Amino acid sequence: MNRAGPGPLTAVSLLLLLLLAGLLLWPLLSGGPPPSPYLIAGLLFARLGLQVWRAQRDERLKRPSSWAIDLLLIALLLWVASNQ
Repeated sequence: MNRAGPGPLTAVSLLLLLLLAGLLLWPLLSGGPPPSPYLIAGLLFARLGLQVWRAQRDERLKRPSSWAIDLLLIALLLWVASNQ
């Protein structure tokens, strides 16, 4: 049985997650400076927008509680960045 792979929007979402993981892990592994909180918040916001867009195309992907947690993380990152 042939299974279709992930759609392009799913692949972009996964790539954003991998980029975020790489940006957050690299300073731990290399001892370098951490990435800008604004960059991390921007990537999370882009992923959130992509998730909402995917949910408009497929009802099964609507997860408002997950979106609320993402927004909370973004708000906390921006708050920390503004206090630096």
